[in-house]
Formats: sequence, structure tokens, C-alpha cells
Amino acid sequence: MSEGHGYIHRKDDYLKRLRRIEGQARGLQRMVEEEQYCIDILTQVSAMTKALQSVALGLLEEHLGHCVVNAAQAGGPEADAKVKEAADAIARLVRS
Repeated sequence: MSEGHGYIHRKDDYLKRLRRIEGQARGLQRMVEEEQYCIDILTQVSAMTKALQSVALGLLEEHLGHCVVNAAQAGGPEADAKVKEAADAIARLVRS
């Protein structure tokens, strides 16, 4: 089994994307402080939501391809736990 989390090889990409999202959040705060038009704010909220979903889907893909596959190869209760954990994460993403 390889060491570390499945996303480690793309850690810098994820950090760059999350920093961009952090900037979007600050921009949204500024828009509200400046009392900008609500539709413009909602457009930016939508863009930020899409960016967060993209990060989440990337992490989920990495988790399935690394953690779940490794656990499935090992078999036993850990495999069942990892599959349930992934299914629960997918359910949370679908509801969000």
C-alpha cells in the first residue's frame, strides 16, 4: 500500500485552487460591504460554489482511486469501511 493520501501528488494544485477560492470569498465580502447589486453577488457565489465542487470532485476521485482501491485490494472490514465512507461522502456532495 502506498503511503500518504491519494491527492498528495496534486497537493500544490489543490492549494492553489483553494487560495483562489479564498480570494473569491474575500471578494464576496467586499461586494456585500460595498452594497453591490444582488445578482452580481449571486453570480460570484455560483462561481465560488462551482470551484468548491470541482475541488471536492477531484478529491473524491483521488480517494476512490487510491484509498478505496487499496482497501479493496486488502479486503476485509477496512474495504467495507472505505466503500461506506466514500458512499457517505458522495451522498453529502449530492445534497450540497
